[in-house]
Amino acid sequence: MTKICKKMVAISLLAMFLVACGDKKDAQSLTEKERVEQVRVQKMEMSEFDREINLSTTLQGYETQNVAPSVTGKIEKIYVEEGSRVSKGDDLVRMDQLQYKTTKLAYANLGVELARVEALLKTGSSTQQTYDQLKLSYDQTKENLDFMEQNTYVKAPFSGVIAAKNYEEGELYSGQPILILTQINLLKAEIAVPEQHFPDVKQGMKIELRSEIYPEQTFPAVVETIFPTIDPATHTFQVKVRIPNAKELLRPGMYVSVTLPLGKTQAIVVPYQAVLKMQGSNERYVFVNENGYAERVTVTLGQRFDDKTEIISDELKVGEELVVVGQARLIEGVKLNINE
Repeated sequence: MTKICKKMVAISLLAMFLVACGDKKDAQSLTEKERVEQVRVQKMEMSEFDREINLSTTLQGYETQNVAPSVTGKIEKIYVEEGSRVSKGDDLVRMDQLQYKTTKLAYANLGVELARVEALLKTGSSTQQTYDQLKLSYDQTKENLDFMEQNTYVKAPFSGVIAAKNYEEGELYSGQPILILTQINLLKAEIAVPEQHFPDVKQGMKIELRSEIYPEQTFPAVVETIFPTIDPATHTFQVKVRIPNAKELLRPGMYVSVTLPLGKTQAIVVPYQAVLKMQGSNERYVFVNENGYAERVTVTLGQRFDDKTEIISDELKVGEELVVVGQARLIEGVKLNINE
């Protein structure tokens, strides 16, 4: 047989094989459409429930302050260590006192001079202008003295715990905070809430927090501030919550989940196993009975209730029959035999 004849025969055999494969696929497709699946269905109804959403956040001290004096110089004394508990007004740091003592001496001298000029003014031996100029210098020095005192003898502005210590005594303070003081008996957290819930979140709303460290406990909190704008990138708004922590079980930096109650609402709630998931994606879908045939509908999951879940879709209607048994074997358009 010539090479040309062999090629023609090979081409003919390949064509016959492709036709046979096409017929097989068509036959399979026809078989899929003609098959009947045994299923059970239930009518979808609206259910009323308390709407809530669960979000996560990280706790912060209600107040946190960097102890960073406004004057540079040598650190003479640090009265605390990391982990030290302090009360409002306690001594934290003493800086080099030279500037403070110099200013204090200047203030005292100006006080003596001011008193002398005031006496001379009463006798007519000095002018009002001289007195006013000296009084201005005296007042300015007093303000400077108060400033130097606050930044030389640094005290705790509130009660809390020393979270960090960045210097030792005798070192030169150069800008980095000497200490970090944080409050732990009162905490706060900022939560990013989806924008669709903006009308539902109210100032003063009571909420609950949970931590994996204490799985059996819930911690009360209250919505303190609702930020007025929506982030256009994330379509969320910030909510600041205030968290009492008298027993100090919670600490700044802990990861917690937050439950926001949004009031009563109505939605379609179905058995969780009735909702299927597309492999390789997060797409969720269900099957409904459409005149005896399976119709696939993409849904979004809402709130979960044990073995049930809320489903959301513009394509679903109350009263439609949802396939709740046998749905895993279905494809679009398969004929259904509904069992009671």
